[in-house]
Amino acid sequence: FEAQTGYRVRLNFGSTGNFARQIREGAPFEVFMAADESYVLDLAQDGLTHDDGAIYAQGRIVLIAPHGSALTVDGDMDGLANALAQGQITRFAIANPDHAPYGVRAMEALKHKQLWQALQPMLVLGENVSQAAQFAATGNAEGGIIAYSLALAPQVSALGTYALIPADWHAPLHQRMVLLQDAGPVAEAFYDYMNSPEARAIMESYGFKRPED
Repeated sequence: FEAQTGYRVRLNFGSTGNFARQIREGAPFEVFMAADESYVLDLAQDGLTHDDGAIYAQGRIVLIAPHGSALTVDGDMDGLANALAQGQITRFAIANPDHAPYGVRAMEALKHKQLWQALQPMLVLGENVSQAAQFAATGNAEGGIIAYSLALAPQVSALGTYALIPADWHAPLHQRMVLLQDAGPVAEAFYDYMNSPEARAIMESYGFKRPED
């Protein structure tokens, strides 16, 4: 976008829930790209956005373990269940479910596998899913559940192995973006670009598709 337009976009990364709270408190953001559309729709209902926005991606989650971990990685998490039963898991990383949508979906998947209660003492909570990925891939934990897009990033994929968790093990991660009330022309241009075929192709290369795809 910057190469094509010459416009500069300033990015802030963090958990969806924290940003939604900051927006309500008057933070001067212009575009909000949320990992869970419910936060956007709540802001829209309260008149803090231009409209309801648009879905820009559907996220997926993966089980990941660093090289040398005792955890055998598989999408059905049988390896995690076995390692847990054998006492080989001491730390397991997810994003904090209190305010990070990827943490909520990780919790749902673990509950589906009936591992949530057993893992409680071992959980290491990242402030957001990027921090959880750092914990899970760098040897600070035996493994974790993170975003598929982060697992595809070269700096993460080089550190371990991962497997997609079945999409029907958790609620969909419909990621929605919206223009906020103070959005200017650059923000509007970026929002439009994110709806373009070129931007969709870039997103797909990082593991993101839209529900209709």
